[in-house]
Amino acid sequence: MIFKRLAGRVVAPVSAMLTMFFSASAAAEYELNMTQGVTPISRELYDLHMTVFWICVVIGILVFGAMAWSILNHRKSKGAVAADFHESTTVEILWTLIPLAVLIAVAVPATGTLLDLEDTSKADVNIQVNGIQWKWKYKYLDEDIEFVSALSETSRNAVKDPTGVENYLLDVDNPIVVPINKKIRFLFTSDDVIHAWWVPELAVKQDAVPGFINDSWALIEKPGVYRGQCAELCGKDHGFMPIVVNAVSEDDYQKWVLAKKDEAAAVAASSSQEWTQTDLMAKGQEVYNKACAACHQPTGTGIPGVFPGLAGSPIATGDVKDHINIVMNGKTGTSMSAFKGQLSDVDIAAVITFERNSFGNTVGDMVQPSTIKNLR
Repeated sequence: MIFKRLAGRVVAPVSAMLTMFFSASAAAEYELNMTQGVTPISRELYDLHMTVFWICVVIGILVFGAMAWSILNHRKSKGAVAADFHESTTVEILWTLIPLAVLIAVAVPATGTLLDLEDTSKADVNIQVNGIQWKWKYKYLDEDIEFVSALSETSRNAVKDPTGVENYLLDVDNPIVVPINKKIRFLFTSDDVIHAWWVPELAVKQDAVPGFINDSWALIEKPGVYRGQCAELCGKDHGFMPIVVNAVSEDDYQKWVLAKKDEAAAVAASSSQEWTQTDLMAKGQEVYNKACAACHQPTGTGIPGVFPGLAGSPIATGDVKDHINIVMNGKTGTSMSAFKGQLSDVDIAAVITFERNSFGNTVGDMVQPSTIKNLR
């Protein structure tokens, strides 16, 4: 009886695993080869990869074939006797020239591909990419557009139960938009630790290193949404730092540029307006959930020993100037980022107001966006 119960418990999971691995949908998710991509350089890299792969296959067949033939035909049971010679000039010449020829056959196309990969000149669009724990900040250098892209709230909320969530952990609140058939130059740096911006279908994988500028490029030929992730272990939320690139037509790109500029102008105008505490609290809760809750927790209790709580904290209930300073400039030696370059005046004013009047905090004061604007 016990055996039957144990057998049932074992067979069910094994059956489920076999069904998963052998189903067509599961097989589609487990690609064994390199992504071909949607850019000229990605196809060039794929062709180089396949060239080297087939060279290795041929070498493997020849080497292991020769070994198998030698073992079968020169074994002791057939009376084979080991040859007694010290050296062979012919063999030495052959085992020098053949590998040299193979290396040249690989080096010539590889050099051309590497030169193309490094050629970021004559770009039509220039985008600066800043890695920030744990989000990306994009600045369109030709259009004066700047925004932060973070994991979407729907993806973050689905962590406990991702069932039915499309693009789990691969959705962002602000995707970058680029035109197709235009050369896009990406310049990478970081505000804190080393990150790596990786989008396989664009064949772009470049480290974002504090204090340095690395660059890469892409020319996307096919409209679509292309997703990637940070490929460097950058901290506790490393797996929550996705990338979404939306490639659109030139007309749609120009419409997006105008919409972003109008949005920036509206945000700037709102910084000079007088906000009510009710509106600041509503906006602040939205900003807190997106930018602060991952560390300080939705309840404001923090993570003991890792991130301090805001409920009853000296910062959230003390001098408002200290509260503003730490939110804007961060705290050296901790994971508290400087949000001055990530959030707008309205966002900073609202989230501080929210933190000082939530989680049991009842300070009762509020911060106006104009105050943050004057402190920049």
